[in-house]
Amino acid sequence: ISFNAIDSALSSLKNCQSYINSGMDVATQVALDLVESFNDEEDINNMEKVMLEYATMDRELNHYIKAFEETINQVKREKPENLPDLESLAQEKFLEMESENSDSDLQRNEKYMYFKDQLKEMKKQYHGNDTIEEIDEDIAVTRSQMNFICPITQMTMKRPVRNKVCGHSYEEDAILEMIQTQKQKKKNVRCPKMGCSHVDVKGSDLVPDEALKRVIDSQNKQ
Repeated sequence: ISFNAIDSALSSLKNCQSYINSGMDVATQVALDLVESFNDEEDINNMEKVMLEYATMDRELNHYIKAFEETINQVKREKPENLPDLESLAQEKFLEMESENSDSDLQRNEKYMYFKDQLKEMKKQYHGNDTIEEIDEDIAVTRSQMNFICPITQMTMKRPVRNKVCGHSYEEDAILEMIQTQKQKKKNVRCPKMGCSHVDVKGSDLVPDEALKRVIDSQNKQ
């Protein structure tokens, strides 16, 4: 059996994921633009609906890819004399995965979570605390202590990244260099923000702090 055609099709499907990711990135930027220009709340809510639609597509695509991969691996393992109907087998697995869907899956989509977090931060920076609903208490505390100065370089940040674990922000190059240096010494990196108890900063926990960057850029223009 030649699986080349199937592998090629799966590869194309995986490429579709990059388009979904790009779409979610654009939707996040548009939502932040809307907050920055004090647009109507309804427009911002519409961008959230767009994000949830993308998250739904992403979940469906993931299930489809997984169903086909599992089917192919099963056939390769069992090596049946007569090749079964691969499409029907994959469709069966796909529908089984889809039947277990819940709304909470979408809320846990990494890009959707990033969208919500950055939106909260942006609203706080531009409209004050009273417009934020249901902000996590821990995030509120760490955010209220946040300023534009990197705790490592002691200079205003140009490309801030935020630690998803403790909520603190640093200059991207500075924190990555610190992680690399400590890694060579086989040591963990303690969060350089004074008073933070987080003792294992990882590169994979860092995300661009787009909301903070926009506020810093806006201040610099003034």
